[in-house]
Amino acid sequence: MKFCSQCGKPVTQRIPDGDARLRYVCDHCSTIHYQNPNIVAGTVPVWGDQVLLCRRAIEPRLGYWTLPAGFMENGETVEQAAMRETLEEACARVRDLSLYTLINVPHISQVHIFYRAELIDLDFAAGAESLEVKLFAEADIPWSELAFRTVGRTLECFFADRRQHAYPVRSESVPPLAKPAQ
Repeated sequence: MKFCSQCGKPVTQRIPDGDARLRYVCDHCSTIHYQNPNIVAGTVPVWGDQVLLCRRAIEPRLGYWTLPAGFMENGETVEQAAMRETLEEACARVRDLSLYTLINVPHISQVHIFYRAELIDLDFAAGAESLEVKLFAEADIPWSELAFRTVGRTLECFFADRRQHAYPVRSESVPPLAKPAQ
């Protein structure tokens, strides 16, 4: 950040009085610019023994498969964001949302939240951010072509929990990928 969004003057990075973190601060109007994690909300849309996945039409990870999910918008609940993203990416309507995974991704300042959900019908199609959408049985999941580790982890948990007929709410963190040795 270089300029204040309130007055347009240059900002400096410092620890404001009464704070303990480095922040961007406008020395002209005294606005403190807080930067907080983004919430990604999505669903595990289920139809019988299959899960609906979307092949991404956008970066990052163009062409890879994912659960329908995206950034939460101001003015909506996490559940509303998950349902909206499912509708936008897969043109799919879901019901009976149940909180399932909460995965912290601190190295990119995100929290990914997925809900188990039931597809209302089979009237789905690729939305603007998807190349295609498709139902997959567990044996057919394209594991090596999944876009994000949080999606892979959520699906691993889902299929394991389904075998046990129990779906606990899971909360975990994803560490950054290790850099290759040089």
